Amino acid sequence: MPGKLKPLDVEREIRPGKYPDGDGLYLIVASVTSKNWNYRYWKDGKQRWLGLGAVKDVSLKDARLARDAARLRVKGDRGTPGVDIVQEKRAAREEAKAIEIKVTLPTFEQCAEIYIRERWPNWSKKHRAQWPSSLKRYAYATIGKLTIPEIKPSHIYELLRPIWVEKRETANRVRGRIETIIAKNVDVDDRDFRNPAELTKQLREKLPRRPKRVVQHHPALPYAEAPQFLIDLSAASGIAALMLRFLIFTACRTNEVVDARWSEIDRPSSIWKIPGDRMKMNQDHVVPLSEPALAILDKIRDGSQGELIFAKPDGGMFSENAMLAVLDRLGYSHVTVHGFRSTFATWAEECTDYPDGVREAALAHKYKSETTAAYQRGQKLEKRRVLMKDWAQFLAGSNIIHFGEEG
Repeated sequence: MPGKLKPLDVEREIRPGKYPDGDGLYLIVASVTSKNWNYRYWKDGKQRWLGLGAVKDVSLKDARLARDAARLRVKGDRGTPGVDIVQEKRAAREEAKAIEIKVTLPTFEQCAEIYIRERWPNWSKKHRAQWPSSLKRYAYATIGKLTIPEIKPSHIYELLRPIWVEKRETANRVRGRIETIIAKNVDVDDRDFRNPAELTKQLREKLPRRPKRVVQHHPALPYAEAPQFLIDLSAASGIAALMLRFLIFTACRTNEVVDARWSEIDRPSSIWKIPGDRMKMNQDHVVPLSEPALAILDKIRDGSQGELIFAKPDGGMFSENAMLAVLDRLGYSHVTVHGFRSTFATWAEECTDYPDGVREAALAHKYKSETTAAYQRGQKLEKRRVLMKDWAQFLAGSNIIHFGEEG
């Protein structure tokens, strides 16, 4: 069946529009210099337009032949299913683009190595150990060789699923680290981007259900027994024993004391400034030092050689188990080092009238309200100084306890 268009019509037509020739072939005129052939077809209920070339390159006869060939591919022949030519070409372009991206973009593992290298100088020993090892062990096998655009939530699910229940904290940290590295390597102005490592409702529901967390408190020494323990501890020799005494007088965490540096001590002001990268809440913490705490530092200072306050004889850092060994030697293996924070907290709550804000600030706990947190950090130092003095007096066996003022 001959078409509707004539070669002269094709040559002379300059009005913008779509001019049918028949069986899905159209001459599409955009302007005097823009005339193209298109084949319109329907596939799976969707209308498609397949470009067959420009009029200046493709004659009417050749356009009809190209249309006929396309029709055969769309409809299929002799049991061969038809294809969606437009979708096929689109998929080919996307595949080519993906290959190009893969060649030019760094892999997730490379992005992670750059991120770690940039932050290494400012990281604590703990961060330096955990970041590379956790990503290598749990992430790289699944997403290490993928580029950032290739990573999907299903990849994150795949790597988290084996450890989501059995290694709860590790899984949380690994997911957070992956999310951070991905966020670091995307365009900040890309409003359509959604981080595949984000803990969305879909991902949380897909992962295995975790049993309800049972809070296990660190076994603590009753505060009434603390003065006697300090007497027993004073008879113990060695840096680890002095480190434990300092921890008790400051009510700080084990890792904060183990990694304490001389550069953090302001002796004239009697304070210890712990940088945020060593704190659980990633915020700088100022500890007022009582006289017994200062006396411990003065005793160690005489023989100290390096930056580390509580250093081993070879200058290295003690493990966090060193103070546990001291407890065991003294016959107090039934309590933990961290439990002395609970001992302090219970004493402060039951034996003093210091407001919650002062007690919580002394323990460097996080406040639910950011406004409250800023106020406590800025206004409670001197009140905490008196609190720590009272704590030292209590540990020394004094029955005279100063009660903090309200407010």
